Amino acid sequence: MRYQISGKQIDIGDALQTRVKDELGAVMEKYSQRPTDAQIVFSRDAHLHVCEATVHLSSGLTAQARGQANEIYAAFDACCEKMDKQLRRYKRRLKDHHRDRATPVEFAGASSYILDPGTGAGSEEEPDSLQPIIIAEMEMRIPSLSAGEAVMQMELAHANVLVFRNERHGGLNVVYRRDDGNIGWIDPQ
Repeated sequence: MRYQISGKQIDIGDALQTRVKDELGAVMEKYSQRPTDAQIVFSRDAHLHVCEATVHLSSGLTAQARGQANEIYAAFDACCEKMDKQLRRYKRRLKDHHRDRATPVEFAGASSYILDPGTGAGSEEEPDSLQPIIIAEMEMRIPSLSAGEAVMQMELAHANVLVFRNERHGGLNVVYRRDDGNIGWIDPQ
């Protein structure tokens, strides 16, 4: 597994890097036999240390966890514990989906835009056109998954919405978390 361990305005020593590789590697070995890479970022938020971990699994799924504490090692321990709990919760589902999948998850490229709504505070003027102003443009990957895998990926990533290509018919689908706590699925015909 490839590790990318970095700090935002924090010096990450060799001892912390070794601990991250050992403990996160043990968690991944326990639940997921084939992770591809992990990105761990340490930062500060006022007086707290924050650790954010993102692990990409060979099945195409991504697990994310975040921990914070007064000490940097305690922040990593909290993050690692959340990752452990998350993967333990989905262990059976991860194995079942991985067993059914003969090929790795395929990804399609897409563009993602952040738009200015044009209705900021103090903006009493009417916009000149209905075209929104693009603030940022990013590349994103759209996975080719089953509906069950998409729901699991959305929950693992702690996201509110996930766009995916349905493996069954190849069309674009959306799963999202509803206000009542249930999961919604949009499957256009």
